[in-house]
Amino acid sequence: MKTPTSLEDLIDALRCLPGVGPRSAQRMAYHLLQRDHEGARRLASSLDYALQHIRHCEKCNNFTEEVICELCLSQRRDAALLCVVEMPADLLMMEQAHCYKGLYFVLMGRLSPLDGIGPKEIHLDRLLRRTQDGVVREVMLATNFTVEGEATAHYISELLHNKDLKVTRIARGLPVGGELEHVDSGTLAQAVIERREI
Repeated sequence: MKTPTSLEDLIDALRCLPGVGPRSAQRMAYHLLQRDHEGARRLASSLDYALQHIRHCEKCNNFTEEVICELCLSQRRDAALLCVVEMPADLLMMEQAHCYKGLYFVLMGRLSPLDGIGPKEIHLDRLLRRTQDGVVREVMLATNFTVEGEATAHYISELLHNKDLKVTRIARGLPVGGELEHVDSGTLAQAVIERREI
């Protein structure tokens, strides 16, 4: 028996999601069609609405429905401090930690030449313009501590070199509440290297 073309298209469409292989996509499609028509309609409607209304903020590059997002318009933020993160999820984590009161720039990725992601793909031209607005005094690099994240932070620091800006990098080390015996040697070594006086 041949699967209907529209069902094959649905299964194939669901495979675009990260971590969803052919069998997972098939299970999702069958679930939506067999057990949750309302959920399927809501999903389709939400996706359609998001694709029509969500855009990138002109200042921080994060997702928003407005030209400039609410965070960038806030008068309570320190506009002289700009934190560069890889993804919107990283911005959310920074906000949930309640440890940062400046503004952001979201790269929407990280440098990865093997994957064809270069400076243009992560909007470094927009970041450079943003840092040269006369308001930003410090750029805090908060990319991930992966090979690509480190390369991205290094590239940005070189890009901003001699631009009359303070460029900092978030520290790395032991997690709060962590025990030395359970920490990997790389993290422990970095914590020792980046120790500070108390």
